[in-house]
Amino acid sequence: MALDGIVTRAVVHELQTLVGTRIHKIHQPTEHDLVFQIRGGQTPGKLLISANPTYPRMHWTNQSFMNPLEAPMFCMLLRKHCEGGQIEEVLQVGTERVIHIRVRQRDELGDIALKTIVVELMGRHSNIILLDHATGTIHDGIHHVTPAISSYRIVMPGAAYTAPPEQGKTDPFAALDESSFLKALQKPLAATEDEEDAPKPPATVEQLLVAAFSGLSPLLAREIVHRAGADVRPDDFGEANVKPVGLAFLAMMSEFAAHRYEPNIVEPGMSGQPRKSAFSVARLTHLSSGTAQSFDSISICLEAYYGDKAERDTVKQRVSDLIRFLQNERNKNAKKIEKLQETLEEASGADKYRILGELLTTYMHQYQRGDASVDVINYYDEEQKTVTIVLDPQLTPSENAQRYFKRYTKHKNSLEAVAIQMEQAREEIVYLDALLQQLESASLADIDEIREELVEQGYLRDRAKRGAKKRKNAKPSLLCYTSSEGIPIYVGKNNTQNDFLTNKTAGPNETWLHTKDIPGSHVVIRAAEFGNATLEEAAMLAAHYSQARSSSLVPVDYTLIRYVKKPSGAKPGFVIYDHQKTLFITPDEQRIKSWPSVIK
Repeated sequence: MALDGIVTRAVVHELQTLVGTRIHKIHQPTEHDLVFQIRGGQTPGKLLISANPTYPRMHWTNQSFMNPLEAPMFCMLLRKHCEGGQIEEVLQVGTERVIHIRVRQRDELGDIALKTIVVELMGRHSNIILLDHATGTIHDGIHHVTPAISSYRIVMPGAAYTAPPEQGKTDPFAALDESSFLKALQKPLAATEDEEDAPKPPATVEQLLVAAFSGLSPLLAREIVHRAGADVRPDDFGEANVKPVGLAFLAMMSEFAAHRYEPNIVEPGMSGQPRKSAFSVARLTHLSSGTAQSFDSISICLEAYYGDKAERDTVKQRVSDLIRFLQNERNKNAKKIEKLQETLEEASGADKYRILGELLTTYMHQYQRGDASVDVINYYDEEQKTVTIVLDPQLTPSENAQRYFKRYTKHKNSLEAVAIQMEQAREEIVYLDALLQQLESASLADIDEIREELVEQGYLRDRAKRGAKKRKNAKPSLLCYTSSEGIPIYVGKNNTQNDFLTNKTAGPNETWLHTKDIPGSHVVIRAAEFGNATLEEAAMLAAHYSQARSSSLVPVDYTLIRYVKKPSGAKPGFVIYDHQKTLFITPDEQRIKSWPSVIK
């Protein structure tokens, strides 16, 4: 579900620890996201603010982000006005999904300047806007809204800030008694009766609750009705039959008013309810068939729910053309193997042409130029049967015999050539499968490395402008986990990283792991001595970052780096190895997410 006004209230309450802290660094890893490094106070850390149209959110985060080489303009502007500044206030506008962060900083002249960062978490209309606190003038927004897009409010540098339009709903914390609650419910019903162009009246109690109260999502409305046990239509509302709904509503709002929240995520159960995972700051008892997981804070809950969904969606958009290309190349090689197999089967009968040539040579006196065929005894046959050999009337008897010998030689030679081509096509499929697997778990930085590899291998044309200087990292970034025994475990997520990790980084006595006969990442335990726990965790990483990540009992080979070799002329990421041992492991994604990791 989307983040609603009640969840926003819980987030703002948790982020009150920001007051008095300083914004140490500001980064913008993607076009929608900002990451503030916070110093001072009791809980320094990283604050994620996202105006992603699908996954808008704001919370503390422990995720690692890959920042661009050049910061975007909006990030540079925030650094100028807010970096080093002190956060004085974090507040929510009513119960809307709008958060204001007031920042105090000294400008270039040393004068104190107040700025307001407005965070609007409203689905596809989400935005992050920097304002001058005194005048309300917009410095800039992470997303621009021009007059062509909206005539009501403009988000452009120099424009006056206009808040999102009010919906005319009742603040749920202003209706903490039964009479106020009933009065608030009548408001949307009265509006639909009085106005000609008003929307259709709510058909269910859940819809009526959402229409009446701001910040209340359909999910929470269904939970309130479920707790009330009420089965009543809006047109049947009266003080008597609405009372259970009112009591359930007031009880829930009283908890929220006292800032008592129960962050939790409910995953779909066996019966399919809910159809998708859902999160809330109240226990979702109406989703009893799902699997619920509770969290100590709303930030941890949001981080667990969203995870890397936003990045995965962005990656999917960026790699869709690569995936289509690689799948087409794979299909071409699969069809090529089919045709080569047909050629192989045809060539496997080459001996029959040699026999026919020898028979023509033996019985050359029985036919002459101009004959279309000749019947001779096949002395290679145990039953000495007669065979009819087709002749070319324009050739002499000797030329006809040589014609069959040449056909035999051609087919015999083609056996070797076809076998070589089939092996090359199979190697291509293995290579393409590996790239497709790498794209499944690729980050935005990984995509660029994969695309560069395809250009270097001649699969794609270089899209860079002629004469433009390429920025090539001499040292690819590697994902590094720390085992429960404190041992670093490195993972290569594409062929560029795999080659660098295995051939240039790892020492000869360090342990190398890879899924057995399954496309996957190279994994290296960066220590000569370690326990079984580290080996098991490294094997789980190798299984997780492979094509078999959803399987159980995945075979993982491990050996020392000294026994891993890259053949001359081999494709990127391809190695051969020996002295290996094999263990079987079942990947546990939740367990892997709990392991500390950094990008080095």
